[in-house]
Amino acid sequence: MSTAISPTAYNYKVVRQFAIMTVVWGILGMGLGVFIASQLVWPELNFDLPWTTFGRLRPLHTNLVIFAFGGCALFATSYYVVQRTCQTRLISDSLAAFTFWGWQAVIIGAIVTLPMGFTTTKEYAELEWPLAILLAIVWVTYGLVFFGTIVKRKTKHIYVGNWFYGAFIVVTAMLHIVNHASLPVSFFKSYSAYSGATDAMIQWWYGHNAVGFFLTTGFLGMMYYFVPKQAERPIYSYRLSIVHFWALITLYIWAGPHHLHYTALPDWAQSLGMAMSIILLAPSWGGMINGMMTLSGAWHKLRTDPILRFLVVSLAFYGMSTFEGPMMAIKTVNSLSHYTDWTIGHVHAGALGWVAMISIGAIYHMIPKLFGRAQMHSTGLINAHFWLATIGTVLYIASMWVNGITQGLMWRAINDDGTLTYSFVEALQASHPGFIVRALGGAFFASGMLLMAYNVYRTVRASDPAEAEAAAKIAVVGAH
Repeated sequence: MSTAISPTAYNYKVVRQFAIMTVVWGILGMGLGVFIASQLVWPELNFDLPWTTFGRLRPLHTNLVIFAFGGCALFATSYYVVQRTCQTRLISDSLAAFTFWGWQAVIIGAIVTLPMGFTTTKEYAELEWPLAILLAIVWVTYGLVFFGTIVKRKTKHIYVGNWFYGAFIVVTAMLHIVNHASLPVSFFKSYSAYSGATDAMIQWWYGHNAVGFFLTTGFLGMMYYFVPKQAERPIYSYRLSIVHFWALITLYIWAGPHHLHYTALPDWAQSLGMAMSIILLAPSWGGMINGMMTLSGAWHKLRTDPILRFLVVSLAFYGMSTFEGPMMAIKTVNSLSHYTDWTIGHVHAGALGWVAMISIGAIYHMIPKLFGRAQMHSTGLINAHFWLATIGTVLYIASMWVNGITQGLMWRAINDDGTLTYSFVEALQASHPGFIVRALGGAFFASGMLLMAYNVYRTVRASDPAEAEAAAKIAVVGAH
């Protein structure tokens, strides 16, 4: 069936804007990551200035890569996917435009305030109350646009990718609003509405689900659309995708207490968090297997299609990091890994290997379609980017594994008389080679983003505006 639906079918303008900013913020966020990794190798790079210290720039790095790079990728792909799978235009162009400019305003606010030291001190929730309120307004608007578009869909069915995007939008709103409840004392200073262990519990309920819903559920929505599209194969098991969805959203929300082992949090809550984290392995791997098995009969495409390679390798890293997470949640493992670089390696196995790689693959898939081109300017550059990203991720993770286990073993080593065998400084000295390899791995990954930026620039520059508009306005039902 190839009946064309109405002209001016889709709003691709906002998708283009978010797609381009994904690349821009990716370069800035990852470049800053390489810089702060280098500060741990060469402390002189802190420059003895308050706003360039590791402690101020590190939360800016996490906000740029999670909310600026990852967030723009989620906005771009969700707006693209919901229109194409519902065969209807976004419900409001003006509200969609507000989400774009509002989101960029939040990011600029982070760039200004975090180096100045204005912070709530909560992990992944550092932005002070005026920016937190703006973020909430933008996010609720995003929900209105997304769900409003689903309500006016031309198709009876709601594709599974939209279920994942929808859950990510709803739960992120809940997490953000509850965790950011605070008492302002000045324009850029507030105190949490919660106290003590309760504050810690709510923060890590939020903090782990910033990973669980922002950095997992949303990107699984991406996986369920772009892997089948790029492989030109239907999803392996639709039934498994539904089981995956309900199991994931039921279990993930409980995993936060595993960040608080051996703290003042009640032991039953720690054990509950551990148990739920271990059970979480099942839906995580169910989703990974579903994505991988979609390539049944299409594995040969990996030889010639580097975009598909990005998407498939991201699933491999997703599988690895969602095995590692539950293992690290076990109390006995956690007693070795907690507070060490192993945790940093685990985060980046997910952030670089899973989140960044699937985002990059999705952007490479979308850019030609958004700008009326047959394909990206250079397949060779995509291939080079793939190898830089893969090698960079492996160097990063491996160096942090070695560092983390070294640190954990050195910190717990004791002499016969009960005194510590090693000082903290000795553990730091032993970590130095790992810091060098980590910075090198990050540099590999960030340099790949520069190749991507050039490739996107050349593709966009060569695009015909009239062709691009035609691509945005005319959709063929059979292509969905």
